[in-house]
Amino acid sequence: MKKKLDIATVGGLLFGVVAIFGSFILEGGSVGALILLPAMVIVFGGTFAAAMIGTSIKTFSRIGKLLALAFFPPQFEVKDAIAKIVTFSAIARKDGLLSLEKELGRVENKFMKKILRFAIDGTDPEVLRSLAETEVLNVAERHAQGAAIFQKMGGYSPTMGIIGTVMGLIATLAAAGDDANTLIHHIASAFIATLWGVFMANIVWLPIFDKLKYAHGEENLFMEIIVDGILSIQAGEIPSVIKAKLNSMLPSSEQEVD
Repeated sequence: MKKKLDIATVGGLLFGVVAIFGSFILEGGSVGALILLPAMVIVFGGTFAAAMIGTSIKTFSRIGKLLALAFFPPQFEVKDAIAKIVTFSAIARKDGLLSLEKELGRVENKFMKKILRFAIDGTDPEVLRSLAETEVLNVAERHAQGAAIFQKMGGYSPTMGIIGTVMGLIATLAAAGDDANTLIHHIASAFIATLWGVFMANIVWLPIFDKLKYAHGEENLFMEIIVDGILSIQAGEIPSVIKAKLNSMLPSSEQEVD
């Protein structure tokens, strides 16, 4: 399955960084003032720790792969799949369903090949639909479990930022001396933790959660089209009807008009 860099993910992240931190610099701030190691350790370390507690180590270890998926989502060639199904339906109506066995080698998508194999083997339509829906459901559950990590991190991150700020204020007030300027500087530094917590939640973690949900929606539609198309072939429907049915599952702007 093809994957390519998602411009929306990269562009949105860059635009968010420039808009937020750029505005801070325009107001007279400096980048160095935002890089406060203790605050960042609390926010990032605390967020990751909470995510590990809230899920399994196996799921947490997939964060790197899930991040890569957000930046390089799979490309589902829905229209190509519809065209292939319509072609298969024409072959099946002419030479019978068993004639599609020689076409299996042309099918690259594993899910399509599996469902088509079941249809060729004469699996009852209701059983075939049940098998397909079970696989679609299992895929959805796995995707939801992975995406939920980022949703959780989006909730934990601002709280960790507040914890960092409170700890910074406690340390600042405990060590307060006679110099008011020094006290004000330390108070400003304490709020850096809140900044990082809110920033990571709303520019990174929660948008990645939404991106993964969007990618799952694309895959789910792709799988539903395959299931409905192959079941239609098995039912002996004519190619033009199958094409119209599958096209109707796409957004109106993407539907082909004969």
